[in-house]
Order: sequence, then structure tokens, then C-alpha cells
Amino acid sequence: MYNEQILIVEDESAIREMIVMTLEMAGFESLQAADVSEAHQQVVDHRPALILLDWMLPGDKSGIDFCRMLKNDVLLAEIPVIMLTAKSEEDSKVHGLDAGADDYMTKPFSTRELISRIKAVLRRSSALGGDKPIEIGKLSLDPKGKRFMVDDKIIEMGPTEYRLLAFFMSHPERAYTRAQLLDQVWGGNVYIEDRTIDVHIRRLRKLLQPYDCHTLIQTVRGTGYRFSSLIESS
Repeated sequence: MYNEQILIVEDESAIREMIVMTLEMAGFESLQAADVSEAHQQVVDHRPALILLDWMLPGDKSGIDFCRMLKNDVLLAEIPVIMLTAKSEEDSKVHGLDAGADDYMTKPFSTRELISRIKAVLRRSSALGGDKPIEIGKLSLDPKGKRFMVDDKIIEMGPTEYRLLAFFMSHPERAYTRAQLLDQVWGGNVYIEDRTIDVHIRRLRKLLQPYDCHTLIQTVRGTGYRFSSLIESS
């Protein structure tokens, strides 16, 4: 039995009930909310292990707005979010992931796949959730504070760049393909193009450049990327 609480944010009661039944059969406990206001109250009161968040919600705030709000809150940003939506276009998926979602499922989905995704996201969240600070070169990761620093200066970055850099710093000196990075940082069942990684790598390097830390992210020809403080001779 898992016993973790999963918050279901979905305005259609039939879908909520189906997900509740699926979660209970898999050993999870369920919390429910039909809009952003209820969802926020549930998060504050219960701090769930994971949030299943519908894209389209009633009221003036969407699921994307709520996800972005969570990821900008230092106390709540570490709660993983799986977006549930009928939108299937790739740019919508990228939009959801850039807002900080950890994975993305397009309706209709199978209950078996849902449980598989939840378990995978919880595993990844646990793997990135250690409390020990990590220092590589001048760059340091403070997992408890969910921030990166150079000489006590905080580097501001979005949730996607944070997860990518946290993974790199937790797994240095190893080359990863784009597909492996997508699997580890976004989730293996997220169908977005490998070029998405290149976009976020460029953003990360630009953020790190003023601190002379951009060279830590190295391109490995024919493979992908590696995070290393070692400079290879040409």
C-alpha cells in the first residue's frame, strides 16, 4: 500500500469519481477539488504527495495558472503536478510543462497508464528531493530552499530549468542523451520533441553565463549533454 494522498483537481464529478476509485484500488488516498480555490485550500490543509490537475477549470483561473502559482511558491513548489487535459497539440504540452508540470496526460487515458505515470513521477520527485546541498565548481544547489546560488547570490530561474539543473547536479560527469533527459526530467511518456531539451539547455547556459558557470553544461557530440567541472582538452 502506498498511502500517499493524491489531490484530484477536476470539475467533472464523473471523471473525479473514476479517478478516486482507480487511486483507491492502487493503494492511494484521494483528495478532491472542483476549482482552483478549493484546490489551493486542499494543498494548504493537507499538502498532498502529488496533484492531478485538469487544464480547463471553472472560474477565472485555469489549471495552468494554478500550476504556475504552485511552482512560484517556495513552500509548495516541490509538490509534483500531472496535467490532465483534452488538449493534444504539442505546443499545449510544452506550455503545460513550461508552467512547471511534471508530466502531461491527454484525455481519454487508461487507468493503468494513470497509475504508472503517478508512480513514475513520485519516484523522480523522491530522487530529486534529497536535502543535502550539492556544490560543483562555484555553483551550489540548496534542495531544501529549492534554489541555486553562486557566492551567496541566488540565481532566479523557472521550474523547468530548476528541475533540469537539479538533475544535472545530482548526476554529474555522465553523458545523457536528449531522450534520457526527457525521461528523467519530464517523464518517459511525455511526447515532445528532443529539441525541447536544446531550448532549455540554451536558457540554462544563458542564466549561468553571468556567473561563469555555463561551461559546466557540456555538449557531447553524437550523444547529448553532460554536467561536469572538468574541462576537456581539444
